[in-house]
This record gives sequence, C-alpha cells and structure tokens, in this order.
Amino acid sequence: MPTGADVVAAHHPDDVLGALADAGPRGVIARGLGRCYGDAAQNAGGVVVDDTGATMFRLDPATGICTASAGVSIDRLLQGLVPRGFFVPVTPGTRFVTVGGAIASDIHGKNHHKKGSWCDHVLSMQLAMADGSVRTVTPEGDPDLFWATAGGMGLTGIVLEATFRCPPIASSRVRVDTFRLRDLDETMQVMADTDDRYDYTVAWIDMMATGRNLGRSVLTSGGFAAVDDLPAAEQAHPLAYDAPVLVDVPPVFPSGVINKLTIKAFNELWFRKAPVRREGELQSIPAFFHPLDMLGDWNRVYGPRGFLQWQIVLPFGEEERLRRIVERLAVTGSSSLVNVLKRFGPNNAGMLSFPTAGWTLSVDVPVGRPSLAALLDELDEVTVEGGGRTYLAKDSRVRAELLEVMYPRLDEWRAVRERVDPDRRLRSDLGRRLGLL
Repeated sequence: MPTGADVVAAHHPDDVLGALADAGPRGVIARGLGRCYGDAAQNAGGVVVDDTGATMFRLDPATGICTASAGVSIDRLLQGLVPRGFFVPVTPGTRFVTVGGAIASDIHGKNHHKKGSWCDHVLSMQLAMADGSVRTVTPEGDPDLFWATAGGMGLTGIVLEATFRCPPIASSRVRVDTFRLRDLDETMQVMADTDDRYDYTVAWIDMMATGRNLGRSVLTSGGFAAVDDLPAAEQAHPLAYDAPVLVDVPPVFPSGVINKLTIKAFNELWFRKAPVRREGELQSIPAFFHPLDMLGDWNRVYGPRGFLQWQIVLPFGEEERLRRIVERLAVTGSSSLVNVLKRFGPNNAGMLSFPTAGWTLSVDVPVGRPSLAALLDELDEVTVEGGGRTYLAKDSRVRAELLEVMYPRLDEWRAVRERVDPDRRLRSDLGRRLGLL
C-alpha cells in the first residue's frame, strides 16, 4: 500500500546529513529504485531520502575493485564494467537495483551457492549515521555494525558509497545448459548433482502443475563464455554489451487477464518449448540474468491491483516440507507466472541477511483472491516449523511475532541499532509493522 512522506533528493552526502539532522518524530529512511516488493523504503508521515541522484563510480581495472555511490544502479554498473571485462559480484533478477539497496537487502542471485550474497564482496562502506557523523565501516573494523547493516533494511545508517570486488569476465556471453525436468524430485536432484559444475543456476517451476507433474521445471545453468566459445564474428568484440527494452507493457492492463486459465496455458507453453536437454547455448547477459527487464514495466501485466512476491528459504533436509508448500500452492491455484527455485550456500554473518544454506522459493501471486492472506499465513507457519524464513525485502504482510523465530539473531541486531541510533531517527513502515524500531 502507498504511504505519504516528504521526499528529499540526495545528490551529495550533505543532503543526506541534512535530512538526518532535520528528522522529525517519524524519522528518515533511504530509497533507491523502489524494487523492494513491500514497505521497506516507505516512511508514512516522515522523510524519504531519494539517493538515485548520487551516481558516481570508479573501477580499478588492475584489481577489479569498484567504488560506487549508493544511488548507482546495477544497470549503470554493467554499462561501465562489462566493456572493461568485469561483472558485478551478485545480481538479482532485475538490474534496476541500487548499490545502497543491494547492501540494505544483502541481495542474492543465481550464484549464491558459490559466491554468497552482495555484502560478502563489500570491502568497505561510507555510512551516514543518525548522529550526523560519517563512518567508514569494514568487516574488520566494526564487524557488528557492518553485519547489522548487511540486510538491515536501511535502519542502521544510510549508505553513501561502497567499495566492492568485481569478478573478471572474458566475454559478455553466458554459456547455458538447459534441462527440462518432469517433477520437483527430479528438479531438486539435478540441482544438487550439478551445483559444483555451474557458477549460476536457477529453476523456473510450473506452479500450476499437480499430480505426477508437481513441480515440473526448466533448469538453466551456466557460466561466462570464453572468447573461443563465441562465433567467429563476435570474437573481435567479445565484451560488447547492450541491454535493450524490447517492448513496453501498456499503462492500463485489464484486470483479470492473469487468471488460472491464462497462466495454465502460458506455463504449459513455457515448459513445452524448453528442450529436454540443451548444452552450450550462448545467451546475452540480459537474456540470462534479467529477462523480465526486457519488458518495460512488466509488472503491469498483473493489472491495477498488482501482485505480491512471497519468498522463503528452507534448510537442506527440509525437502519434504518444500514439497508440501509447492503442492499447497499448486492445488489452491496460485496463478503465478514467475516461480523460481534456487540453492543457497552457507549464510554470512549478516544478522538479518536472508540467505542461509538451503532451498529458496519465490512466487509472484496476483493480489485480489480473498483466501490469499490465510494461505500465505499457513505457509509462513510451515516455513517457520522447518527452520526457514521469509525475505524482508520482498515482504509486505508477514506477522511480526514470527520474526524472532525466523531471524534468531534479531536481538543482536537490535543491540547494534540501539548503539548507533538510540533516538530512532532511522524509521520505515516495515520497521514499524514488524516491531524493529
């Protein structure tokens, strides 16, 4: 739900510090490109600092170390990094995420099983503190503040800039293997068996399939191609990069177009068009990492009521519980187009960081079904009983009393927050809703 706030455009660190100094009783929160699915970057009756005007970044090509302002997007980073032979350490399914947001949500991608989340690659950050000071925070110098900020939803300080490592790449093409898998058991088995072979891997699940087809999936896995893998015509310019928007979804999309019948038909087509097995296909960075970004304002297909995304992680060993969740979503007709399954590697030291070793499932669900709230509450309970959690960056409705069970280090995080912001200048709608303040 939208809420009203005073918006301050931040082009310079002084703008951020001024907003903090003038914070009223409703406080301040930073906001990037608004790709959180819930209320993490909203602050009803308070101040929201828009940091997208801070767009400086520089790369040391000898080391791959990059320093970027908080408002720099992954989109802008890729435009500067890829032609110079580097990639971002982690990218989610959209490139329209800022560096500040990447830290606040400790974003993850298709390579978590090998490379962890964004903050695993951050060397230092400049943090505007609630008291008006600016601190250089590192994992070694102040580990408690660093790891409270990683995934801390912007409530420990406002990121001004960050320095992080970027991996080298030989080309801008990804060499992709595709597997069409008949059910959830086969999908999980193939993902487990091939984890070590691929740098990036993700499965799309047909969440409308039931019975013997429950959890049937299309798994795509790969890594960056070598120059020799490219067609001869592309080898002269292996790092060429373009990320076009192919078509814009119209601003008024009829309600009801996304329904059980249309999604079932789409999912059937999407599953059937995938090859049973294909190896070595060359894909572009946008096609492999950010396919939805090729449709401008793709979220409009859900109509004016929109959708919510529900994302969980369950530890390894809870596969039967994951199967129960997939089956429950399928038999109730979750009507979802975008359903993603990935494997996480070990969690980092982030106190509120979402990833932990296990299976992560995300589902986009159209808003409007009367039974949706009760269904997701039920699935939250199943998740918690299995030692799992929901992703705060995607959340808009989880019950506050579940938070301490989902995030057992919450008291540690609160202690850090009390140390750095005793007057509660940093506030958000999410923080109020979940009792983080």
